[in-house]
Amino acid sequence: MYSEAEVYMMNMFSIGSLQKMEIKVDELLRAAWLAAILPMIVALVPSFLQGTLLGFSKRGKTLKSSSQKFTVPQRFFLHFYVVAVVWTTLLLVMTWFYAYKMVPFGSGSLHFSTVASHLTGGSHIFSMHKSHATSVEHGCRVWRSVFLLILMEIQVLRRLYETIYVFDYSPSARMHIMGYFAGLFFYTAAPLSLCSISAPEVFNFATHQLAEFIVKGRDKMLIPPISEIDWLVYVQPLTALEWSQWIGAAIFIWGWIHQRRCHAILGSLREQKEQNDKYVIPYGDWFRFVSSPHYLAEIVIYGGLLFASGGSDLTVWLLLAFVVVNLTIGAAETHKWYIEKFPKYPNERRAILPFVY
Repeated sequence: MYSEAEVYMMNMFSIGSLQKMEIKVDELLRAAWLAAILPMIVALVPSFLQGTLLGFSKRGKTLKSSSQKFTVPQRFFLHFYVVAVVWTTLLLVMTWFYAYKMVPFGSGSLHFSTVASHLTGGSHIFSMHKSHATSVEHGCRVWRSVFLLILMEIQVLRRLYETIYVFDYSPSARMHIMGYFAGLFFYTAAPLSLCSISAPEVFNFATHQLAEFIVKGRDKMLIPPISEIDWLVYVQPLTALEWSQWIGAAIFIWGWIHQRRCHAILGSLREQKEQNDKYVIPYGDWFRFVSSPHYLAEIVIYGGLLFASGGSDLTVWLLLAFVVVNLTIGAAETHKWYIEKFPKYPNERRAILPFVY
C-alpha cells in the first residue's frame, strides 16, 4: 500500500505530466502540419526548387522511369494502412474506454469521478466550482473524439482492404522515399489530430489503468468477461451528440462511398492493363468531372471529419489543409500525365475540382 504522501506525489506528478502533454500534443501536431504544408506551398511557386519538391509527390505512372533514385515499391502503400489501422484502433479503444469510465455523457447529467477530476488537473474543488455547462462541454469533446475515431477507423479499414484486394501494384511501380515517409507521418498524425483535445487525459488514464492492472491483476480490478459486457451502454452516449456530428458523418459517408467506387474503377483498369499492356482512360462515377475523383473524395471525407469535429480545433483545420494541398498537387500531376498520354482526353474534365481546376 502507498502512504498518503506517496499517493499525493503520484497525483501531482500525473497532473504535471498531463499539463505538459496538453501543451505538447496540440502544439507539436500543429507545428508538424505547418512544417508539412509549407514545402508543398513553396512547390506551387515557380522556382529552382519547384521540380525537386514536386518530384517527392510523384509515384506510379507519374514517376518517370529515369527518376528511380531514392524510391521504394509502390506496394509499400500497405505499410501506411497497417500503421493506420493499428494506431487508430489503439486510440479508439483507449478514448472510448476513458469516455465510458470517466465521462458518462448522454443521460442528461454528466459527472466526473474523483480520478477523472485529478486527471483533468483538479480534485473535488473542480466538481464544486466548475459550472455544469463546462462539464457538459468537456463531455461533448471527449465523446466527439470517440465519434471521429470511429469514422477514421471505417476509412483506414477500407483502405487496408483495397490495398490488399483491389489494387494490384505493378512490380515496376515506384514512389519517392519522401512520399513514403510522408504517408507514414500522415497516418500517424491524422488519427491523433482527431482526438488531440482529449488525448492527454486519455493517455494519462490508460497509463494509470495499466499500472493498476499490473499491481492488482484482473480479478481485483473486477473486470467482467467479454460475454457479460453490456455493449449498448458503451454506444448509447454517441446518440446524444450534436447535429453537426451527424451532418459531418453524412458528408464523410458521401465521400467514402464515391472513393470506394472510384478505387474499384481504377482497380479494374489495372487488370485491363495487365491483359493488353496499355493504359486506358477511366470512366464512371466522378471520373465524369475530374481526373482524380478519388482525391476529391478524400477531401470530402476529411471535410466531413472537420464538420463533425465542430470546426473549433485548429489542428483538424490544418489536417484538412494538408490533405487539400497534397492531393491538389498530386491531382495536377495526374491530370497533366493524362493529357500528355491521351490526345483525345475529355476536355470537360478538370484535375480535382469540377468545372474549376
